[in-house]
Amino acid sequence: MDKNKLIFRYLFADMLASLIVWAFFVAFRIIINDVQIFEGIRFLIPNYDYLASLVCFPFYCLFIHYICGYYLNPIKKSQVTEVFSTFVSTGIISLSIFLVRMFRDVAVSLEYFYFSLIVLFILLFIFTFTFRTYISSQVRRNYKQKKWTINTIIIGTGTNALRIAAEFEKYAHQNTLIGFISIDKRAVVPPQQVLGTMNQLPSIIEKYNIEEAVVALDNADEYQLFSIINSLYKFNIDIQFTPRLYEILTGSARINRLEISPLVSITDSSMADWQASVKRFSDIIISLITLVALSPFLCYFIIRIKRGSKGPAFYKQERIGRYGKPFEILKFRTMYLDSEKGVPSLSSADDDRITAVGRTLRKFRIDEIPQFWNILKGDMSLVGPRPERRYYINQIIEEAPYYCLLYKIRPGLTSWGPIKIGYSDTVDKMIERLNYDIIYLDNMSLFTDVKILMYTLEIIFKGKGV
Repeated sequence: MDKNKLIFRYLFADMLASLIVWAFFVAFRIIINDVQIFEGIRFLIPNYDYLASLVCFPFYCLFIHYICGYYLNPIKKSQVTEVFSTFVSTGIISLSIFLVRMFRDVAVSLEYFYFSLIVLFILLFIFTFTFRTYISSQVRRNYKQKKWTINTIIIGTGTNALRIAAEFEKYAHQNTLIGFISIDKRAVVPPQQVLGTMNQLPSIIEKYNIEEAVVALDNADEYQLFSIINSLYKFNIDIQFTPRLYEILTGSARINRLEISPLVSITDSSMADWQASVKRFSDIIISLITLVALSPFLCYFIIRIKRGSKGPAFYKQERIGRYGKPFEILKFRTMYLDSEKGVPSLSSADDDRITAVGRTLRKFRIDEIPQFWNILKGDMSLVGPRPERRYYINQIIEEAPYYCLLYKIRPGLTSWGPIKIGYSDTVDKMIERLNYDIIYLDNMSLFTDVKILMYTLEIIFKGKGV
C-alpha cells in the first residue's frame, strides 16, 4: 500500500467534493439573488466572478483541510476523528467565505447571508464527508481482508512481548505480526516465531518488508532500550515501545486503540496534526519572506566573507536530521579554510580559527541565516533541537542514550537548548543542551515555538550569539 497514492486519493476526493459543492452553491445564489434568471439562460452561464471562484474555491478548501492536519495521517484517523476534522475544516471554510461575501456582496438581507452560510456548510460537509468515508471504508475493508497490511515485528521474546503479540493478533486488524526478534536466550514465545537476533535485523526487515517495530522488553534498562531504538531508526519504519513508569507519568504513552496496551511512538510527533501542519506552513512562508527580504544583506556578507579570507562564502556540513537521516546544513563560513583538517573539533567564543568577519556573524547569529534554505527544503524547522554531527552524536549516546528521541522531529534553527546553553564547546554542554531539548519535545506547541522565537530575537538584537 502506497501512502502517497492514498493521500492523493483523499486530495482528489476533497477537490471533487468542493467543485460539486461550489457548482450547487453558485446555482443557489443565482436562484435566490438573481431576478434575471427566468428571462434568459444566465443560470447556465455564470459570470466571470463565478468562473474565477470555481477555480479558486477547491484549492482554498484543500489548503484549509491541510492546515487542519487532515492529510498528515488520514490512514490512522478513527471515524470519530474523521467526523470532527471534517466538521471543523468545513466550518472554517464556510465561515470565511461567508465573511468575504458579507463585505463584497450587495446585501439582500442578513437572513439571506445566514441562510447562504448554512447551505454552504451543509453541502460541503455532506459531500466532503461522504467521499472521505467511501475511501476510508475501502481502506478499512482492505486491511480487514488483509489485502493491505502493516508487517510488524516485536523486539523481545519475554512475557511483555507475548502479551503485546496476543493483543495485536486479536485487535490490530491493520497489522500482521511476522514474528519476534530475540535479544537474549530467555524466551516464552513460541520458538518457531522467533525470526532471529538483532544482528540479523537488516536482512529480516528487508526479507519480510517490515513497516513497524514494537520494542517490548522485560525490565529493560535505559541504555538497552535506547540502543535498540537507535539501531532501528536507519530502516525508516514506525517504532513504538511499551512505556515505563516515566513515560506513563509524563503522558508520553498514548492510547490509540482501547483494546491494546498504551505504546510510546518514537516516530510520531507529539504535536497535534493541525499544529504540525501550521508549523510546516509557517516554516515555508517565513523562510521565503526572509530569504527574499534579506537577499541584499546576504549579498553584502558574501562579499565581506570572500574578501576577509580565502575560501567559499558558504559552508556545508553533514548533520543528522529527522529519522536519523543525514543532510547538508548550509551556513556562512566563519572560520578559515580547512580549520578542522579532517578531524571534527568544537569551537568556542575565543577560538582563533574564527575570522574577523566570522566573529560578527556569530555574535548576531547571522551565520545561521542560510539555513532558511534548509528549512524551505524540509530538512529543518524554525524551532527544533539543533542538529549535530554523527561524530558527536556517537559520543553523546554513550552518556545519554535517549538522544534518539530527538529524531522524531525536524531539527531547528533555534530551540530552548541553544537559548539556555548557547554554543556548545564540549560534549558535556551538548548533553546539557539535549536535556532542555527533551523537555521541549514533551511540550511542543505553536505557543511554545512563538516564545522560543521571541527569546531568540532578543539574543540576536543584544548580540549574545556567542
